[in-house]
Amino acid sequence: MKLADRLFATGASRRLSGAHARFAKPLGAAVTVALVAVNTIWIVDLFAMVVVFLGAVLCLVFLSIGPSPESDANRVPWYDAVLAALALATSVYLFAEIDRIAQRIALFDPLTPLDLFFGSVLLVLTLEATRRTVGLALALIVLGFLAYNLWGDALPGVLGHGVIDYRHFLDILVFTTDGIFGVPVRVALTYVFLFGLFGTFLHHAGGGEFFYNAAASVSGASPGGPAKIAVVSSGLYGTISGSPTADVVTTGSVTIPMMKRLGYSGALAGGVEVAASTGGAIMPPVMGSASFLMAEYTGIPYQSIAVAAIVPALLYYLSVYFQVHLRSLKLGLRGVDPRSIPPLLTTLREGGLFAVPFGVLIVALVAGYSPQMVAAFATVALLAVAMLRRRTRFGLRAIYDVLAETTLRIAPAVGACAAAGLVVGGITMTGLAAKFTDMIFLLAGGNAFASLVVAAAVVILLGMGMPVPSVYVLAAALVSPALIKLGLSTLSAHLFLLYFASLSAMTPPVAVAAFAAAPLALANPLAIGVTAVRLSIVAFLVPFSFAYGEGVLLRGSVVDIALQIGAAALAVVCLGLAIEGFFRRLLPQWMRLLLGACGLTLFYHDWRVQTVAAVLSLGCLAVCSRSTSGVDRTAT
Repeated sequence: MKLADRLFATGASRRLSGAHARFAKPLGAAVTVALVAVNTIWIVDLFAMVVVFLGAVLCLVFLSIGPSPESDANRVPWYDAVLAALALATSVYLFAEIDRIAQRIALFDPLTPLDLFFGSVLLVLTLEATRRTVGLALALIVLGFLAYNLWGDALPGVLGHGVIDYRHFLDILVFTTDGIFGVPVRVALTYVFLFGLFGTFLHHAGGGEFFYNAAASVSGASPGGPAKIAVVSSGLYGTISGSPTADVVTTGSVTIPMMKRLGYSGALAGGVEVAASTGGAIMPPVMGSASFLMAEYTGIPYQSIAVAAIVPALLYYLSVYFQVHLRSLKLGLRGVDPRSIPPLLTTLREGGLFAVPFGVLIVALVAGYSPQMVAAFATVALLAVAMLRRRTRFGLRAIYDVLAETTLRIAPAVGACAAAGLVVGGITMTGLAAKFTDMIFLLAGGNAFASLVVAAAVVILLGMGMPVPSVYVLAAALVSPALIKLGLSTLSAHLFLLYFASLSAMTPPVAVAAFAAAPLALANPLAIGVTAVRLSIVAFLVPFSFAYGEGVLLRGSVVDIALQIGAAALAVVCLGLAIEGFFRRLLPQWMRLLLGACGLTLFYHDWRVQTVAAVLSLGCLAVCSRSTSGVDRTAT
């Protein structure tokens, strides 16, 4: 585990003081204000915007995050000050040369010595910022792709490519919009940044506490109450965070210790939180930053993506909640003391105002506004309702603090997206995506279902140690051409990849969300990951469902949509019963196998097959319902 810890460790966050604080905090606030302006009312050249703000964010990364977890949190060493200065200097140089860079012809107009110097500096700074903010694992993956770009011409067979020298390499990755300044980092500094600002204001206004109290009021006193609180509150919080690991750290710091105090094992408590938090990346209306990348890559309006994701996300949380309920009944796990749960009416009275910005967000989405404007409207609405109460009111100092904090909170996403841009640029240079498509079909033997399985496995493998946005970017470049070649629509193909990119965060052996939960649960991250996968197994099946029919994506006739949603919901119930082996009593093995087979079959889009599976599954449920005998609840 020590090796794994080193691979996923990030640098220590610093508590800046003195001159460094007086420089970094105003810079962070200025970056946020400027990004809000250029995303809403101020029209500027997009390439120039990214050049300036990436340099500013990299500067703040080196000032606020140390090179290792053991770094002094109270001191900025001289070499980090130098790296921060180099980040700003590179940004200034590229901005000063922006007209020439924009007009030059890549690979034809030669790079100047200063171009080579500052381009190389930016490349190194991006890799180091990625290592500090996301971990060594992602940095090593990026280095592997970069090595393939430079020396892949020596490989035999289809993986080989033409000779790419260092000038060619640097020209594409730094001085075009196919590399560092490509789609991923542009999305991070537009959509993701503004929704990050909304989330930061919501957090400081007490939105997280409201989500927790609302979840506790609804389900806290029922069997398995703490786990159900984790599921509901993490789902609610995930709509704005969109990051499984961030969700685990934020909500898990409360829910995991509470579950353990009431008798949950560390693996179960961590697994419940990881499963619940992972779903946040696919939960509308905000979803995660990967969904904004999907909108940018595919050209599909974000509103259409959010609508299509509603039913699959609800199926995901139905699965987790139902299995938590069954597991709690089977193990006899009790709920939270009702006396410690705030009444629902009190919770709504004190925090119901937070529903207003979410309502504004949804209305703006439906009305067709861009994601940037949607986030801006929601933030303004949040500030307006927060001013109605003294406890949630923001003064000028508090607003300044939030503006500065937002830039620092979004820094890891910017670092990861810049690194992903390097990989995508390299894939473009070498033509690896087309070769990858051929490899998938070769491994699957041309079979459509087998090709989908191979594609899902590839995405999960890519996700080992990488944040969801980076996984999706790589999958979109490498795997999506194969899925579209199979006949999937662009929406289905990219949602398929988005879902498995999200699920990779909890899938062993390298489950970044499980590693984030391990210190809180004091349990083995592998055991946490296995438990999380077991609790959310339906999520691995839903993408296959909409790969063959888009009813669960709310596309098609009303009848077809209703039948597919009904079949999918019944499939969730059947699979939950089969996995947990309990429904009022322990289920015999033959019934578990039958229910599991029915659940899998219900995802197959043939009404005759689904009808037989539905009749059999409902018959099993009827048999189970007649039995109320008290049976030993020992786990099977």
